[in-house]
This record gives sequence, C-alpha cells and structure tokens, in this order.
Amino acid sequence: MAVLARELLGEVLRSERIRQGRTLREVSLAARVSLGYLSEVERGQKEASSELLQSISRALGVPLSQVYGSVAERFSEVDSRQAALAA
Repeated sequence: MAVLARELLGEVLRSERIRQGRTLREVSLAARVSLGYLSEVERGQKEASSELLQSISRALGVPLSQVYGSVAERFSEVDSRQAALAA
C-alpha cells in the first residue's frame, strides 16, 4: 500500500500541535488558515502549498526543514516495514 506524502506531513503537523497542547483553533488563527482547511491538511486530505506549510510551521514555532525532516524519517520507517513484510 502506497503512503502519500500529504498523509505523513499531516501526521507530523498534528503530532507537533498535540505535543504542544494546542488546539486546531489556536494554530489556525496563528497561521491565518481556516480551521477546516488545517484539519484537512492534518488528516492528509488536502495538499498544502509551500506557503501554507510555512505559515503552519511558523505558527507551531518549528522550522519547515524540521517538519520535512520528520516526514523523511517517517517515510524511512514505512519503507523498512514494507521491506520486512516483503521478505
């Protein structure tokens, strides 16, 4: 089963928001994006533009490079699991 980048990106953003103890509303206001759209991004249902991702990462106080690094780590974990299943 293929994993989509937008799904992993959403997981990373949601995990960081929850780790900080912040609500969707708080982050959506800080990022100047609608609550519904942010929710869809977090659930991997919407592809966010680079500008929107920058705004969300700033609202979370996390460099976008760190967000992408976390996504890359998750891709690596998925690849390892899939390779183990195929063996």
